[in-house]
Amino acid sequence: MRWDTLEEEQCSLARTVAVIGDRWSLLILRECFLRVRRFEEFQSRLGITRHLLADRLKKFVRYGVLRRARYQESPARYEYILTQRGLDLYPVVMSIVHWGDTHMVDERGRPLLHQHKNCGKLFDPVMICSECGEPVHAKQVHTHPGPGAAKTAQASS
Repeated sequence: MRWDTLEEEQCSLARTVAVIGDRWSLLILRECFLRVRRFEEFQSRLGITRHLLADRLKKFVRYGVLRRARYQESPARYEYILTQRGLDLYPVVMSIVHWGDTHMVDERGRPLLHQHKNCGKLFDPVMICSECGEPVHAKQVHTHPGPGAAKTAQASS
């Protein structure tokens, strides 16, 4: 498996890693969910070089995670807005945040707390079964080849 061809793999994880699988991409996504939209603000908050930031933003636009919207005419300036495809990455980002909150915090505790606007309570993200609503844990899941699986994976089951 080569890094530059991951989007061609018959694996949903590999294809997703092709889009968000480096540290800068994940940190840019974090900033997007914290409502950062403008190039200069991404750069100042992350300390990323202009070249790397421009590259990652172009990639997100190409994959439909962000869209560019002009906010100034002269000179032309753009902001980057999460699309529905980008918003659908929120559970992924929150899962990573929750792991960090559980395993990587120091004595000061969590750097950010998340409050659900609907009920007003602080919350931890949890993954639940879409069918029964119960929490899902790794040891409770079995996998089976799906219709998009490679023919060799389907034949061996």
